[in-house]
Amino acid sequence: MTITSPHLGSPSVWTDARLLYALEEVVEKELNRHLNVAKDWMPHEYVPWSDGRNFPGLFEDGEAWDKEQSRVTEIGRIALVVNLLTEDNLPSYHHEIASLFGRDGAWGTWVHRWTAEEGRHGIVMRDYLLTSRAVDPDKLERFRMAHMSEGFESDNRHSMLHSVAYVAFQELATRISHRNTGHQSGDPVCDRMLARIATDENLHMVFYRNLLKAAFELAPDLTMQAVRDVVVNFRMPGHGIPGFERAAAQMAIGEVYNLRIHHDDVLQPVLRFLKVLEIDGLGPEGRQAQEELALFMGGLNAEATKFDEKLAARKARMTSRAGG
Repeated sequence: MTITSPHLGSPSVWTDARLLYALEEVVEKELNRHLNVAKDWMPHEYVPWSDGRNFPGLFEDGEAWDKEQSRVTEIGRIALVVNLLTEDNLPSYHHEIASLFGRDGAWGTWVHRWTAEEGRHGIVMRDYLLTSRAVDPDKLERFRMAHMSEGFESDNRHSMLHSVAYVAFQELATRISHRNTGHQSGDPVCDRMLARIATDENLHMVFYRNLLKAAFELAPDLTMQAVRDVVVNFRMPGHGIPGFERAAAQMAIGEVYNLRIHHDDVLQPVLRFLKVLEIDGLGPEGRQAQEELALFMGGLNAEATKFDEKLAARKARMTSRAGG
């Protein structure tokens, strides 16, 4: 894909390769910052191993799973499965970003470090879920096989710049989803575990957000168009999980992740930090993208308000029924 910008000489033609090279110094700076602030942690220290016991299979004393064996709430169970299956597709994510960003220099070092850190998330979540018996292990494994067998292709795989813009929002969305799942889980152990994961996701978001800021300084029109495209067409990477639509609807009602959260806690913080809607000096295509982004955000806020009203009405009905 060839992209152009009038802001770096006339004419200046950008390719993905040139953008990667131009941003290498920023990547190295952000990588060093990340390594200085990131703290190593041990997944096994967040798992209640003493609660574990055998499942049926090779062991004669195996005990079949029953949802009453865990304190985790129903919405917590649903969200935990979605979150873990999303993390399970790490091999596909690694393949995609390694193909886009490369395996050499600072870019490559970041790709491998990010993958290693993300790997902890799947490890600790699965260990917690099986040890605490929070989910049906057979169903979880069938879902994992189905999801990973389908593979994963990002909507933004055609463009390095679009991919950077996407992960700047997606890492924050993942952080919010994990954090809210912990709050809604009903289990303090689960809450602490997901808070630890959310801390990692926040640092990943900061890396990509700062990289996106540098991209705006290099090629503002192109970056504005990429952000517009990503925000308008945003989908979480777990959208291919079996039964995802139903689970997403339940997570929305359960206030783990919904339109209001997406608007207020994911899109707005990144857009405000980068002052995306305040950038001036753009060319015609950049200005058009900025205007379309502003219109979309206004429409999304209106949709979120309608959702808020429906959710409030639903809560009122449930309260009334409980009281009756």
